[in-house]
Amino acid sequence: MVEPVFELHRNRIHRALSRPNLLMGADRELMLVTGLAAVILIFVVLTVYSAVFGLAVWVVIAGVLRIIAKADPLMRRVYIRHIAYRSQYRPTPAPWRRY
Repeated sequence: MVEPVFELHRNRIHRALSRPNLLMGADRELMLVTGLAAVILIFVVLTVYSAVFGLAVWVVIAGVLRIIAKADPLMRRVYIRHIAYRSQYRPTPAPWRRY
């Protein structure tokens, strides 16, 4: 009698599909928003001081965002979900049930 041969079927998981979407090591949306805010500050005021201040603010915020992304790349989504939670939930099986 011949025993059946069972082979494991392997699927490749591509890294681009499982890694978080980062830009310059930080969350993509937050980095783009801070860059846009810095550019608006620089080009609306149009002084040397505003250019230096806008660049300095962007560098500092980009550094902080990179530190946050290094700790947890999905920190922004987790924080947004955390805000949506209520501070206390009633101990009832359904929200429309009365005591």
